[in-house]
Amino acid sequence: MTESKLNLIKLCVGAENVDDLIDWRQRSLALRKKAGLSAHTFHTTRMWPRREAELLDGGSLYWVIKGLVSVRQPIHGFEETIGSDDIKRCNILLEPEFIMTEPWPKRPFQGWRYLKKGDAPPDIRAGSGLAPELATELAELGLL
Repeated sequence: MTESKLNLIKLCVGAENVDDLIDWRQRSLALRKKAGLSAHTFHTTRMWPRREAELLDGGSLYWVIKGLVSVRQPIHGFEETIGSDDIKRCNILLEPEFIMTEPWPKRPFQGWRYLKKGDAPPDIRAGSGLAPELATELAELGLL
């Protein structure tokens, strides 16, 4: 997969850390598989991204957890859904893969935002020598 020039960024409300997010998504994925649905988790949002084609060209959803961008999930696609209130929404379909990023501080914001490749934190590569937990602690202390 090629890296996109455009991604999304979203606050992950309710998760204390990346493990919480992964755990939550794995439980959701198990329920979807049991129901015979696709192997993609999703995030539901009210707005449909206008730059859908750019996001589908290798884009990811970067998650902000406790004020730090720490992980991303590749975007698989988008699907329309209608809530119990009869309002149309967008499901952002996500690959089950989680890719750790260097932890970057990010202030709270509402909804999702576009995130250009140059403004996104780099992935933590295997063998980089810095454990994700340590990198997160250093970032929280303002040392990274």
